[in-house]
Amino acid sequence: MQVKQYMLGKGYSWATPYYIATGEQGGPHVMVVAGIHGKEIASIRAAEKLVELLNQQKLHISQGKLIIVPIVNQEAYRKRIRGVPDLNRTFPRKKKQAASNRLSAAVFELAQKHQPEWYLDLHEANGLSQKDNKVLGQTIISNSGNPAVPAVRRVIKLMNRSIKLQDQHFNIRLRELSGSSRTAAARILGARAVTVETCWSLPKKVRIKYHLEIVQHFLREAGLVKANGVYLAAKVRTVTP
Repeated sequence: MQVKQYMLGKGYSWATPYYIATGEQGGPHVMVVAGIHGKEIASIRAAEKLVELLNQQKLHISQGKLIIVPIVNQEAYRKRIRGVPDLNRTFPRKKKQAASNRLSAAVFELAQKHQPEWYLDLHEANGLSQKDNKVLGQTIISNSGNPAVPAVRRVIKLMNRSIKLQDQHFNIRLRELSGSSRTAAARILGARAVTVETCWSLPKKVRIKYHLEIVQHFLREAGLVKANGVYLAAKVRTVTP
């Protein structure tokens, strides 16, 4: 397995590193992005941890390719804000339409270049969906009719089996969000596209753990890691923002 670092938008103030891990054999491509909203720290730390595990060979991609952009919106991240404008409303809304922001354009061009069969967008939200079905905390979201939906249901079932507190259980949400990276990946690239939302009220370490476990499950679904592969034994190091 090879892991290489590249730079998206090199020379610009919003430049951000991304990483590509390539397995020994050809196979599906999976793209993971985090930090589209700069203040969603646990999702960012989880993506950074994925890169760390790859570099340490504790996460091994047996086939295919894994593309990770740990902090999409560096300028928003430095200020610990969601971002102005909201980057997750600026992605292309239909084929042959350009993104309305140069950063979202660069991210989507990267996705177009690698044509991922799976696209995972890591986020955080307010509220617990088990208590209020109007909030997005502890949900996995996909577009209605997207081929990822059966896998989303399986991943939620696996996650909830391992979570003792029912209030923290995950739920599925099926909805379009025009201008979001997930919906752009689904509509334009035909990807199995998923948004993961943990809940801000939970401890940061718990949120990071949930993101890592969910990504692990989807990597298994995609066939990039072996069904019995385990890589989460390593300690999760949290960084205080």
